[in-house]
Amino acid sequence: MKADPHGVLTGTHFIDGDHACCEGALAAGARFAAGYPITPSTEVVERFAARVPTVGGTFIQMEDELAASITLQGAVWGGAKAFTVTSGPGFSLMMEHIGYAAMTETPCVFVDVQRGGPSTGLPTLPAQADMMQARWGSHGDYEIIALCPNSPQECFDLTIKAFNLAEEFRVPVMFMMDEVVGHMTEKVVIPPAEQIEVVPRKHTHKSIQDYLPYGTNGDMVPEMAHAGEGYKFHVTGLTHDERGYPNMTPQMQDKLVKRLQNKIRTAADRICIFEQDRLESAEVVVVSYGITSRVAQRAIDLARDRGLRVGKLRLITAWPFPAKKIAELASQVKAFVVPELNLGQMVREVERAVAGLAKTVAVSHAGGGVHSPDEILNTIVEASR
Repeated sequence: MKADPHGVLTGTHFIDGDHACCEGALAAGARFAAGYPITPSTEVVERFAARVPTVGGTFIQMEDELAASITLQGAVWGGAKAFTVTSGPGFSLMMEHIGYAAMTETPCVFVDVQRGGPSTGLPTLPAQADMMQARWGSHGDYEIIALCPNSPQECFDLTIKAFNLAEEFRVPVMFMMDEVVGHMTEKVVIPPAEQIEVVPRKHTHKSIQDYLPYGTNGDMVPEMAHAGEGYKFHVTGLTHDERGYPNMTPQMQDKLVKRLQNKIRTAADRICIFEQDRLESAEVVVVSYGITSRVAQRAIDLARDRGLRVGKLRLITAWPFPAKKIAELASQVKAFVVPELNLGQMVREVERAVAGLAKTVAVSHAGGGVHSPDEILNTIVEASR
């Protein structure tokens, strides 16, 4: 393998989703990762550990996921683009520091290659049961962004997108892969570095005297300074004022937490990405994501062969959830069919957005394998009646 001076391994490759995710992180400018080995995510950082020294970066294996999830944040405040990689049990351990990243507005990426749970569960087999945990796993009111690739190519492309969104909004971004997509090997095309859009850090140009670490210029996202540059700032998980100093008043809590939420919520329409097909004439809409969306595509094709009017809505951005799009469709269709590798998570968001205007039918699967296309097809047929 030979990379260009930017670390981008250009050309056409035959690699799995985990390795494509690593290449996406490098192309996005990530030069630091901390992690702890856990199936089925380890291949991401195994490749990163081998690749990143060639472009002047660092990988560090920590003693556990708790240490990894705070170490990467120190790297960010030191000036690096950084990420960590884990799976179910490790993701659970990282929740405290995901909340810390949200409160301190530390731009970083958490890659979660989902496997069967709860607890140790099925280490080598797929699930999609971390979706609600990604959004609500840490305590308090906060917002994150979560992306769901369904192919190795998207593992490359959307990892870059994840870093770009993290930098633009100064927020932790969850990259919600699953074991099948992580271990699936397909063609991945990596373009030259000059063709890849990379969002730079929102670094301050203000003087040391004028800089407020959590002051904003009207867009709700503060500019950032790095340790060692002479700026004076305080980074704390406590409720804080624009200087970063703790302020325990209800008024400051209200002001801060609402800004943390609204910087994402007011941009939700722009952040949300989804793939849609034949929604205009649909009577039934299949909502899916990740590996399940590929199985669902077969079921959709079979249903269309039978003359059924079936539309597809694939979630690429799970959070923010495209509630507005679902609500628009709810007044036009009979039903939404939601297959996922869990016993009911994102289907609840669909049902909430539908607000009783149409049927919402879950096609649940506890994980360990993917759905049968016939299982989804039968539900589509029933929902069409």
